[in-house]
Amino acid sequence: MGDRWQVVVDRNVCIGSGMCAAAAPDGFRLDSARQSHPAAPETDAAESVLAAAEGCPVEAITLTVADSGEAVFPPEE
Repeated sequence: MGDRWQVVVDRNVCIGSGMCAAAAPDGFRLDSARQSHPAAPETDAAESVLAAAEGCPVEAITLTVADSGEAVFPPEE
């Protein structure tokens, strides 16, 4: 993929299912309140991170291309 992605978890939406951490253990962590947060605010584009965002049951994860701000997930309508 080659791009770098900015990863944001909306903690007001996150329900702490842990699905993101299971799909991309290097990309997401759960804190003591079982809220998800990215392991780093920016990461190399990776299928596992995209799968984590797509698999979030409440769509709390937003991915954008770091350089341009272009939406990766959720896709723009």
